[in-house]
Amino acid sequence: MNEHKKIASLLIIGTEITRGIITDKHAQIITKELVNIGFHVNRIEIVPDDELLEKEFNVVIQETDVVILTGGLGPTSDDMTRNIVAQAAHVPLVRHEEAYTHLYERIGDRINGANIRQVYFPKGFSIIENDNGTAPGFYGDIKNEKDSDHPYVKVFALPGPPREMHPMFYRSVLPLLEKIAHKEAVERDEYSVFLTPESKLEDIVASFAPKGIIWGTRAQEHRISLYISGNTREERETLATKVQQAIGPELMVRGEVEVLTRFTQYLKDKNFTISCAESCTGGLLGKLLTDEDGSSSFFHSSIVTYADHAKITLLGVDEKLIEKYGAVSLEVVKQMSHNVRMLSESDVSISISGIAGPGGGSEEKPVGTVCIGFSSKERETIAVKLNFSSYGRASVRRRAAVSALLLGYLYLNEADLLDILSSWQYI
Repeated sequence: MNEHKKIASLLIIGTEITRGIITDKHAQIITKELVNIGFHVNRIEIVPDDELLEKEFNVVIQETDVVILTGGLGPTSDDMTRNIVAQAAHVPLVRHEEAYTHLYERIGDRINGANIRQVYFPKGFSIIENDNGTAPGFYGDIKNEKDSDHPYVKVFALPGPPREMHPMFYRSVLPLLEKIAHKEAVERDEYSVFLTPESKLEDIVASFAPKGIIWGTRAQEHRISLYISGNTREERETLATKVQQAIGPELMVRGEVEVLTRFTQYLKDKNFTISCAESCTGGLLGKLLTDEDGSSSFFHSSIVTYADHAKITLLGVDEKLIEKYGAVSLEVVKQMSHNVRMLSESDVSISISGIAGPGGGSEEKPVGTVCIGFSSKERETIAVKLNFSSYGRASVRRRAAVSALLLGYLYLNEADLLDILSSWQYI
């Protein structure tokens, strides 16, 4: 081993992981980035929230320059990370007033129960902001005994949920690790990729990536983040362009982009209201829209018309259209979208009808067939059909809802949806 390399260890904390209830989603991502910037990864340990954690932590801080802990920062009494770090640093836990104020603004008086634990940190440690959850992370130095080969160890503590931990790691922790490794900050381009299976995306990137390019992916709830670094900016952009052309330009955009936030921000900016008529998604689209803060300003309603009879009686869909074309058809979703907008007097509407599976498909309309309708007071009502690869019922429903948000945004921006869909090969 190169003696000049800094040594890092990773402790992944969670009883649910050690019991096999959930799987670890951190080790591969963090380790790859550590190695890329010149660290030697000494240990990767998965430990429960119990006395074993304290034992393992006290061992690794004696043999490493950096320790990264994920998990154990929640409000419950069995979340031990902050206590263990404070004890090892020989400092008390103190309330961080800025963190308290920020959390109070988010959850109000609920903070004064168990949640108050989340704003206490080892004295002298710095906060790592968490934009996607209630538990901030923290980092700081622990001083070891004088005869230790590692007199100071830098400790980073991050929450466990991937949607919280991953952005915190890339935004806040990785730049600090680059400084510790005495490596100049790496130019890293980030892209958001939608609807494309992660394995397929990796195959496509690998087929185009030239020597010297380093890339990685991390799956999130409704998108995949793609990171590209190495070589020149022009070479990285050339690779990104090739990948975009392969999967469809609208399915890969630069930066950290959430289709839901982008769509709802457009509605807010335009002071538009939206209504939905859903069949196969069973209300999922409405659920996603109301997940957004301030959704009452733009969300009117979502009518779940699962049965044909409901489409006819509640939405006023022409029964003859269903008899002629079927409930999963461009003609039906187009009428669903138009009618729900007129009934709700909203500015925009989206309708969805499809075959989520596992049964119900046919040769003409296999499982994964989804039709989506869009209506607006400013544009002609249109409908499109998508054919998703079937990875299970939940997957079809989720991708149908994400597609509705992605295409809805493009529809409102007067894009040609049929032209766009012609390039979507891998959904």
